[in-house]
Amino acid sequence: MFKFITLLFFGISILTFGQSKQITVPESYIAYHTSEAIEVDGSDADAAWNKVDWTNLFIDIEGIKKPTYDTQVKMLWDDTYFYILAKMEEPHVWADITEHDAIIFYNNDFEVFIDPDGDTHNYYEIEVNAINTVWDLFVNKPYRESNVVLNDWTATGMKTAITIDGTLNNPNDTDKGWMLEMAIPWDVFKKAYFEENVPKDDFWRVNFSRVNWDHQITDGKYGRKKDAKGNYLPEYNWVWSSQGVINMHEPEKWGYVYFSSKEAGGKDTFEIPNDEKIKWEMYDVFRAQKKHYETNKQWATSVDQLSSSPIVVKGKTIQPKIEIHSYGWTISAKSPFTDKMLVIKEDGKFVEK
Repeated sequence: MFKFITLLFFGISILTFGQSKQITVPESYIAYHTSEAIEVDGSDADAAWNKVDWTNLFIDIEGIKKPTYDTQVKMLWDDTYFYILAKMEEPHVWADITEHDAIIFYNNDFEVFIDPDGDTHNYYEIEVNAINTVWDLFVNKPYRESNVVLNDWTATGMKTAITIDGTLNNPNDTDKGWMLEMAIPWDVFKKAYFEENVPKDDFWRVNFSRVNWDHQITDGKYGRKKDAKGNYLPEYNWVWSSQGVINMHEPEKWGYVYFSSKEAGGKDTFEIPNDEKIKWEMYDVFRAQKKHYETNKQWATSVDQLSSSPIVVKGKTIQPKIEIHSYGWTISAKSPFTDKMLVIKEDGKFVEK
């Protein structure tokens, strides 16, 4: 888990940049519209939930190990809310953090990461534990940059509810798991009062993380397990779309949620746009540029200093350029698919021109 406050996230097919670098393809999901009422009660009893599919099972954050317990998510939306239903297998459901905006991941928890415009900046994180304590925060930049975290940001109007298949905080039995249902208002993501930001037939970058700890029982109460020296054992991070590294705060690797205007129960298709695939590889150049500076104490002035191969997407060759400016540097490439200029600034922000 990669947290600083501390704070704490793809599929199967692979693209290549350079001769050996592998880029993992993010997961994607079609969230269908619902005209049926959703009662946020922590269950999947509403008819609309039965009309849509679960995501693939969560995987380890690095995409290497199989998680100990299963986790899956469903998503829906209407004109007011983004609905999320998370189902977590867990034989020991416990939680003891009750204060809003406390460090929730010190308990087992479920986490939501949302970047509405996909520029890797100004994104949102929401964490919930099994007793429905919430930590919601706004992050202006990933932690690889000098950033600001607004811990007092609140997802006003958000609804969350929990059901437990078993008994909470009871070490004397074995539970089956817990379910979290969320309704996040679109309004909390607005940048301006009159902004129309409901993503109808559009996609947002989203990821989900589940933090799970080995536990110990002391005086009949659950707690995080410690080693012989008294240090907490490391947590497990299980995610919807693998990050490839133990760091949820690389938003360019998050999954894609496409908000279809078709009603739940219908069928739609979504293919990740080719420009997004170019972006994945450009961010690989961005990370190589950062590493180059760490090693050489100066920025590379051309992509050739970082890699011997151009980007190839759908048979099209794209050669990104590095430009050094008095105020920083950029990596840019023109898309052969849309003719847009794709730009990554020195602080990692993505811009389309």
